Amino acid sequence: MYFDAHSDLLYDVTRRRLAGEDHVLEKYHLDRLRRGGVEGMVLALWTGTGQGQTFWRNTPEFADDAARTAVMMDCARAELSQCQPVALVHTVREAEAAREAGRLYAFLGVEGMAAIGADAGGIDRYYASGIRLGMLTWNEENPLATGAGGSAQNKLTAAGRAAVSRMQDLGMLVDVSHLNDGGFWDVIGLARGPVIASHSNCRSLCDVRRNLTDSQLRSIRDTGGVVGLNVYHGFVHADPEKQTAEMLARHAAHMAEVMGIEHVGCGFDFCEFMGPPDNNGAAGLEDASQIGNLFYWLEKLGMTWRERELVARENFLRVFRQVLG
Repeated sequence: MYFDAHSDLLYDVTRRRLAGEDHVLEKYHLDRLRRGGVEGMVLALWTGTGQGQTFWRNTPEFADDAARTAVMMDCARAELSQCQPVALVHTVREAEAAREAGRLYAFLGVEGMAAIGADAGGIDRYYASGIRLGMLTWNEENPLATGAGGSAQNKLTAAGRAAVSRMQDLGMLVDVSHLNDGGFWDVIGLARGPVIASHSNCRSLCDVRRNLTDSQLRSIRDTGGVVGLNVYHGFVHADPEKQTAEMLARHAAHMAEVMGIEHVGCGFDFCEFMGPPDNNGAAGLEDASQIGNLFYWLEKLGMTWRERELVARENFLRVFRQVLG
């Protein structure tokens, strides 16, 4: 069974519910999740408009990040209230209870906090609404920080530093997957506990801004955190012929060598429902039903059953238990 620390399914939920549909998870996604062995996930609220032709571009009534975040949260609550097979949870204890009851479990995260502007008090509102982990940015620059799409040298703003501090006070996981390098190191300097990168690969194997250097991997290890493997083809290898499940397994092996196996997890970032080819996963990992292909290659590379279990679910759940309870 697998825990996915980064799922964008709320994008599809929101798009379809705004078009008049309901029971979106059951109609379109649960079968693939079950066939892939997913036991739980983090459902991310992502409201950016900077990637291709997102449906937000056709909804001018939700013209800013705050409005988009509010409607996505409303759609998430409505969907999860209808979807008996999936339980909304806030702690690992609640996740375990859901699992024992035969349900999938879902934590809520926020992928970019542009909606709160420079108001670090917005962290409290996120927490009160059920958010338990968050990224200060997506790829954009906002009043808190600069994302991977901006200057690598920019630091966190004063409001961003306050936001990181407040997240840790409340017991909300800080996720650095979309931060630029300067902001990343500021977060590490502010860390009082585990920092995660929910969906990032190794820059030494695929040199793109969204992947992490070996020194960044080691710094996450030193906080007690975990890095989640990302299936997105462009983060796996520069050569399209090598954008495969086997190559992603090699990212996992490299992470294990650099950080130790206890700091490697899964944050798959499946986005096939956003439309090909820009959102394709690596070959053999096109959607959640194919997760087993990654673990086939992990075994082929020599990972033991116990090591594969740590990567599949236990490492992230350990950190979630430490921070969230």
